[in-house]
Amino acid sequence: MADSEAKGHALIAEARAKLQKPSGLLSFFFGGSSKVEDAVECYQRAGNMFKMAKKWNEAGKAFCEAASLHAKADSKHDAATNYVDAANCFKKSDANEAVSCLLKAIEIYTDMGRFTMAARHHQSIAEIYETEAPDLEAATSHYEKAADYFRGEESNSSANKCILKVAQHAAQLADYEKAISIYEQVAATSLESSLLKYSAKEYFFRAGLCHLCVDMLNAQLALDRYIQQYPAFQDAREYKLLKVLMEHMEEQNVDGFTEAVKDYDSVSRFDQWYTTILLRIKKSVQDNPDLC
Repeated sequence: MADSEAKGHALIAEARAKLQKPSGLLSFFFGGSSKVEDAVECYQRAGNMFKMAKKWNEAGKAFCEAASLHAKADSKHDAATNYVDAANCFKKSDANEAVSCLLKAIEIYTDMGRFTMAARHHQSIAEIYETEAPDLEAATSHYEKAADYFRGEESNSSANKCILKVAQHAAQLADYEKAISIYEQVAATSLESSLLKYSAKEYFFRAGLCHLCVDMLNAQLALDRYIQQYPAFQDAREYKLLKVLMEHMEEQNVDGFTEAVKDYDSVSRFDQWYTTILLRIKKSVQDNPDLC
């Protein structure tokens, strides 16, 4: 690894030396463009050497230098590729730098009309904001942009995955109206497809829980509407749980609410999102018994 790191530094020095091109008429005879191409190759090789040595920050910087030179030479595709290479390295050492590189790649891809590529990288940024640099608002924003680009390119499946992430995070940020709107829209779209129809019950369930975070009367009206749209939902365990939870909320029966959730969870495990939303609903009953 030490040997790879040393080779990386040597290649960086070589790249910089190649860029010290002569001025005036001499630059014409000594081929300035070929020197830049050689320098780019050195930076790329250096980046790979640093990757082998697991020196992620140095690798990211080397690929950034290569990208910058490509951009100056108007080699847009190569510049974007190297910015993505840099981002993949920075993900392991500096999340903010990774985001910065991906934004530069996105700018190039949108300028080229490569909107599917731009969408994928907005999605990557959103994932960084979910994990390495937690920021749900930023993650939501980039998932929305990714969904818009995917939808514009008729990649509806990818668009739906991103917009469902927007709904998930919107609910976590207590923007329940936004989450409800998305879940209901995706559920309605799913009902139009025989292959996706079954998944509608999950989206109606999530929308119903978000309604319970706001107002139980509207939740009941929403459930009635969901049954009209999808009669089979009435036989689903998700619908039955919503009805039981609403009964316990009306009775201000916190223990019954808890038991109903435990019974469901013993068969179908709730993930962190469901747990968070259900705890909020339970807390609303405890703190504001007259709310229901």
